[in-house]
Amino acid sequence: MSRAYVIAEVDVTDAQAYEQYKVLSTQAIAEAGGEVLVRGGPVHAVEGGWTPARIVVIAFSSVEHARRFYDGERYRQARQARAQAAHMRLVIAE
Repeated sequence: MSRAYVIAEVDVTDAQAYEQYKVLSTQAIAEAGGEVLVRGGPVHAVEGGWTPARIVVIAFSSVEHARRFYDGERYRQARQARAQAAHMRLVIAE
């Protein structure tokens, strides 16, 4: 099995409401055995003009584990909390 990475581009629209998402998503990541590699911080565009406000990268032991995280009840709760707090584009990559 190869590792899988959840990669998200996040545009936070309500920082206060986003705090609840961060709490729930952190719990969901831990429960699913994920490892946060990048969570926010400066982004340095070097090609193509892509300048995301926030990037998150989470490593999982497999695509199956990444899907379990995304489809799990705890992350479902986090997504509900995020609905009015941010716009997100998310992929799972091998």
